[in-house]
Amino acid sequence: MANLTPTPERPGLHVSKSSPNTPATGSAVCHCGASATAKGDSQVKALVEGYTANHGSAHNRTGR
Repeated sequence: MANLTPTPERPGLHVSKSSPNTPATGSAVCHCGASATAKGDSQVKALVEGYTANHGSAHNRTGR
């Protein structure tokens, strides 16, 4: 399987949870240069909400 972790060259959001009993992990990289990681279900949920609200499609490629 390909590495799905976002990079500056391939920005995006990746969340993983291998089983219901393990904590989720997440990473995000935006084309504006912002990046973040999280571990634990509630922290990953906050990462996804923050990325969705402030990065990715929330602004254009110029970072505005």
